[in-house]
Amino acid sequence: MTYADEQYMARALHLAERGLWTTDPNPRVGCVLVHGGEVVGEGWHIRAGEPHAEVYALQAAGARARGATAYVTLEPCAHQGRTPPCSHALIQAGVARVVVAMSDPNPLVAGRGLQQLRDAGIEVSSGLLQTQAEALNPGFIKRMRSGMPYVRAKLAMSLDGRTALANGASQWITGAAARSDVQALRARSSAILTGIGTVLADDPALTVRATELPEAYPSTTAGVRQPLRVVVDTHLSMPEQAKMLSLPGDTLVITATDDPERRQELEAVGAQVLYLPTRAANVDLTALCQALAQREVNELHLECGANLGGAFLRAGLIDELVIYMAPSLLGDQAKGLLHLPPLVALSERVQLRIREIRAVGDDWRISAHILPSTP
Repeated sequence: MTYADEQYMARALHLAERGLWTTDPNPRVGCVLVHGGEVVGEGWHIRAGEPHAEVYALQAAGARARGATAYVTLEPCAHQGRTPPCSHALIQAGVARVVVAMSDPNPLVAGRGLQQLRDAGIEVSSGLLQTQAEALNPGFIKRMRSGMPYVRAKLAMSLDGRTALANGASQWITGAAARSDVQALRARSSAILTGIGTVLADDPALTVRATELPEAYPSTTAGVRQPLRVVVDTHLSMPEQAKMLSLPGDTLVITATDDPERRQELEAVGAQVLYLPTRAANVDLTALCQALAQREVNELHLECGANLGGAFLRAGLIDELVIYMAPSLLGDQAKGLLHLPPLVALSERVQLRIREIRAVGDDWRISAHILPSTP
């Protein structure tokens, strides 16, 4: 690979980022076509059901695609899905070389796209800037490889690790910039999950607020995509008057109570209800994640209380913590970040790898990955 190859792939990755908030449940993909050292076509996937990145790039290039090199952030699809196979489109356009950042983890593709290109006599290379490409689609990759969504928990706390006063007051610990930043996290997610306790206490909307999205959010006639709202409600206590049930988008209530009459009442006001088995008298969170993955949920965004957040962490289901830390102190009587059982040895602590720390207004945002526990 040459320096020029890296530059063109970096451009393709930049294009793929434009689909960060809109492609779900499809992956974010970018494509650059180069002929004779000149970029002749660019494209990125915008929305499921619409053309893929390669098709947009080929349309822009026209006849200049023949003999060109295509730089694609994800292996071109080789199957008929919502759109025709991109591998066929590249072959028919007569490209001479295809460079991909990573192979497609989708079992329907999984190397077939690259093989079809090779069989057509096209030179194929894979693995250029793969780490950066994988970072664009953590949810899609995890769902395809494990049948589980990528789980990101959003938390807001004071400098001394408190999320609310002892009486439950918590609005607002962080500033306006941090709250706006959260809207971007919501917008990229497939689903936003909370617990029934939060619904009963705060009656949240759990929507993406369009007026607070970053300027980079694409302006389209389709409007803002609203992620699926998920409420963990073991005893089916969801109020029929809950705010979220009257808002655009879908609300899924997940319960461990098999009550057909109560289910019909909630469905009558617009909720979807899913019954799952219990684990320790509560909804089985592993089964919940598997069920959401079957609904094509790639990235699951948690905005819940300390009890439910702690349960997800103890079950080993959280991949990433995004913590907004405010420059304030609430004292040791205030509520903690996550409810975890008492530890008797430091070896039992939850280990994190800090991925990023940056200022957001007057607050700090800490992004951390959960490290596997060691025996």
